[in-house]
Amino acid sequence: MAATHQETEPEEHHRTFFGHPWGLANLFGLEIWERFSFYGMQAILTYYLYFSVLKGGLALPQASATSLVGAYGGLVYLATVLGAWVADRLLGSERTLFYSGVLIMIGHICLALVPGLGGVALGLACVGLGSGALKANTTALLGALYRKNDPRRDAGFSIFYMGINIGALVGPLLTGALQSWMGFHYGFGLAAVGMAIGLVQYTVGRRNLAAAAGREVPNPLPRSHAGRTIIVAVIGLAVIVGAFGSGLVRLSNLATVVTGVIVVAAIVLFAVILRSSKINEVERGRVFAFIPLFVASFAFFALFQQIFTVIAIYAEERVDLTIGGFSIPPAWAQSVDPIGILIFAPIMAALWTKLGNRQPTTPTKFALGLAGMGLCFLLFLPMSGGHGNTSPALAVGGILLLFSVAELLLSPIGLSVSTKLAPGAFRTQMVALNFLSVSAGTAAAGALAGLYSPAVEARYFGITGGVAVVIAGLLALLRPRIRRMMANVD
Repeated sequence: MAATHQETEPEEHHRTFFGHPWGLANLFGLEIWERFSFYGMQAILTYYLYFSVLKGGLALPQASATSLVGAYGGLVYLATVLGAWVADRLLGSERTLFYSGVLIMIGHICLALVPGLGGVALGLACVGLGSGALKANTTALLGALYRKNDPRRDAGFSIFYMGINIGALVGPLLTGALQSWMGFHYGFGLAAVGMAIGLVQYTVGRRNLAAAAGREVPNPLPRSHAGRTIIVAVIGLAVIVGAFGSGLVRLSNLATVVTGVIVVAAIVLFAVILRSSKINEVERGRVFAFIPLFVASFAFFALFQQIFTVIAIYAEERVDLTIGGFSIPPAWAQSVDPIGILIFAPIMAALWTKLGNRQPTTPTKFALGLAGMGLCFLLFLPMSGGHGNTSPALAVGGILLLFSVAELLLSPIGLSVSTKLAPGAFRTQMVALNFLSVSAGTAAAGALAGLYSPAVEARYFGITGGVAVVIAGLLALLRPRIRRMMANVD
């Protein structure tokens, strides 16, 4: 009963953070530094993998590099399921969040100090597992600060999203510059320092989250199930080792395999929640309402996450990065979208707050965001067909700013709606389902990158952008039915 009470009646703090619960300030600060480290590392990761040894890279084939980046990105979000399970069954959200931050820092240290693919494997495993667990539990704690129908809720998630993008803006700028001046491992080292700062800040302010039910374990794992859980984990690890050892899974097809695994995991998790006796019919209908939103989110991130694959290559090979005699590091392209978020997020947050109950419905926001992402890809068509670094940096930068508008219409809204539609017994795991849509899309972005080359640019951008617009149109047609299933939650 205590968990239900806290979910629907969070403690009101006398101090506020821009009119929101003070716990938002601590989560906001942690997310800045975690995203600084995460995006700072990821901005230079693709180049580290395919740059020549003379440039400090590992000289992997470009397709293998993008496949690995896409698969890693997908596995980060897949790890939200594990992080959610640990929080819901073992430790609670708040403790899981803290230990995840420690694991992330260890991963960045491995990338900085351990050379070669061994350092990449160990570092990405730690960062991926830690980031996935941190994502799910930060979102769950943030959602617990608000009542389900609090009109500040979407605005609060938009403010939180600003924290994400402050880190995402500064991280690539500093790691990209350090990588250009001193080498890749110095850039990875800076990411480790950023995560350490975030952990110190979070530790100082942990008491501000006391009212968020983060120390409770909503659905404790019975002791009798511990042995079975360990056996499942060992079997899973053996399957992974066997898949790589047999050659069934290789770097070149890793992103495709990961996409399939994530889709299967999402189907299983949906089935577990929908078949549970711990949810009622209204909650079950809300979970069904989330399915088309899940599909739209997957399609959106299959395009958006190409910032780290196709757009990263495009920035290095097809964009004239010299402005006023200054040569811009290609990693800086990763900071354009966060700039757009910082510009537009306050506007969108204020708009949603002002409109209150008159703002567009969640399905409408999803449809607009996906359609906007498709249009962004179609805007590359006028520059397609060229050779060498001929695309104007300002034009590409303008398109990437539009990425941020589309992102704000869908991504923070997805975080928010997953907490609103979540059954009480599956609060964190429902958030994990939202991240699984991002996970599958991110892995698909790595798989799609293998189809890209300057010779097929027009076809590539035209087909991917056009398909996204069509899916957005179908979602718009389903809006009335989705709203009915949401049962007065929007």
